[in-house]
Order: sequence, then structure tokens, then C-alpha cells
Amino acid sequence: MRGRLYIFIYDITDSKRWRSVYRVMKGHGLWLQLSVFQCRLSKKRHAELIGRIREIIDHNEDHVVSFDLGYLEQPGKTVVSLGKPFKPVKKQPLIV
Repeated sequence: MRGRLYIFIYDITDSKRWRSVYRVMKGHGLWLQLSVFQCRLSKKRHAELIGRIREIIDHNEDHVVSFDLGYLEQPGKTVVSLGKPFKPVKKQPLIV
């Protein structure tokens, strides 16, 4: 399957909503670890999956992030964030 590679990471505060999101994700990708999935999807299937998750989560309490890594030949850098806003980590000096 040639779809784009996505990594989904989520933090769901309610166990019932967490299980619902997990079941939806399990039908679309490979479970990597707790609350992390890797999915290969067309852009249309990705949009449909985002829509399903959007209906489940509490947008004030939960957080779902989708990283679009693109095709293996052409990695992308798109991030879709649902619920709480996504804030990239600021680069800081490393003290050894």
C-alpha cells in the first residue's frame, strides 16, 4: 500500500474515550506502544480518521497529534493536532 505514513500519539483523560479512540486506531494502523500508532493512509482515509476521532474526544481535556511523515521516498513535516493545541518544544542548550 502506497499511502502516506502517519504517527498518531494521543493523551485521552477518560478511560472510556481512550478505549474508543484505541479501537478506531486499531482498525487503521499498527499499535506501537501505549497511545501511539503508525498508520499508512491515503489523504482521504486520514481525513476520515481525523473526523472519527474528533467526534470521540473532549476538545478541552484530550490531545491527539498526527505526524505526517509523507511517502518513504519523500518524507513530509505536517502536524495535525486535535483538542489541546500542539506546541513544539523550543530548542534549548544541552548541559552535560
